[in-house]
Amino acid sequence: GLTLELVGDSNDYFGKGLSGGKLVVYPPQGSKFKAEENIIIGNVALYGATSGKAFINGVAGERFCVRNSGAIAVVEGVGDHGCEYMTGGRVVVLGMTGKNFAAGMSGGIAYVLDEGNDLYKRLNKEMVSSSEITSKYDVLELKSMIQEHVALTNSAKGKEVLDNFGEYLPKFKKIIPHDYERVLKTIVQMEEKGLSAEQAQIEA
Repeated sequence: GLTLELVGDSNDYFGKGLSGGKLVVYPPQGSKFKAEENIIIGNVALYGATSGKAFINGVAGERFCVRNSGAIAVVEGVGDHGCEYMTGGRVVVLGMTGKNFAAGMSGGIAYVLDEGNDLYKRLNKEMVSSSEITSKYDVLELKSMIQEHVALTNSAKGKEVLDNFGEYLPKFKKIIPHDYERVLKTIVQMEEKGLSAEQAQIEA
């Protein structure tokens, strides 16, 4: 698929309706500021995305990945209402989130680096649970997403996390909707009983 690489910043609605391909954003070489502390894309990025990938070497504005149903994204911080009404896909946030994170989120998974251990204050807990990352599958998924992010954006924050992965892993929180988690567990149980992945999904 198409890869769009942007050196610089982007305004609102970056990647709206993304349905494949890859979006990569990073600051110009030689820029003096810390990417992970500065906004590089505007509000409502990846609104209603259905597939594809996005790697953002910097912070996103408000309503990041609202109604995302299948895209994979790595970003280094988000404003208020991140992952609102998300129904699928995967999101890694290597930094701070704004308030009301995961409001109305019914599917997909977000992995959030919670260095201040205060994400719970900004998380909308109505439909999701927050836990440390323990499953081998989740650890591999998180690590591979950060590796791809670093390979494409040369992210300093991403490199730091990978270089000290053992130290950083306990600081990540896995945000997953209650119903979605139940369905995933049922699928795993069905597959263990010998059903194919497709059959297991139908049964669940």
